Amino acid sequence: MATSRYLPAGAEAEFEPGSRGRVLRNSLGIRLVRDIKLAESQRLGIAQTQAIDLFSDTHRFTQVDVCNLHRLWLAPVYPWAGEFRGVNLGKGGFQFAAAAQVPRLMAEFERDVLGRLTPCLPARQPDVANALAIVHAELILIHPFREGNGRLARLLALLMGLQAGLPPLNFSSLDGNGKQRYIAAIHAAVARDYQPLSEIFLRAIKQTWKTHSSSSR
Repeated sequence: MATSRYLPAGAEAEFEPGSRGRVLRNSLGIRLVRDIKLAESQRLGIAQTQAIDLFSDTHRFTQVDVCNLHRLWLAPVYPWAGEFRGVNLGKGGFQFAAAAQVPRLMAEFERDVLGRLTPCLPARQPDVANALAIVHAELILIHPFREGNGRLARLLALLMGLQAGLPPLNFSSLDGNGKQRYIAAIHAAVARDYQPLSEIFLRAIKQTWKTHSSSSR
């Protein structure tokens, strides 16, 4: 059973009044799920455009960059944007890292993962896919923020892909029929088996180039 230090507290643990416990307390006063999803989506598009201009092809990403990207995206929506979560989170019976461990794990993520795999230099597609998979999986497993971890991890993958000379990544293979494969690949990464997720990212890279080539004709 969780002790009091792990119990939800503060703004990130609260729901918007009138939302029936379905929408986190937000700066926009939004109470409907569809409206908060729309606000987050619109802000993500803006943040992506801004982020592309912020980082060079030779930039080595840090945990501060990860926090700043989250803040760049969600600061207009949530007051705790860019701050490590203080609540424990799980999804579908799967528990992410305990909140108390997030600062230590993010420091290790910066040193052992981002420090080794960024900047993501141009290379063979399987090698780029493997780098993206490792960074993505480790960030997802830490789940450093109260909301938006998956989409933030995709944004970081997109920025890494640009460093490697790719067009903006098409993530459609991670959704729809590919969602269950994606979830299984994240679970496999718990044991540091990144191959399933690497194959998913390789498929995304190939789809990205296919779409890019078609639109360039």
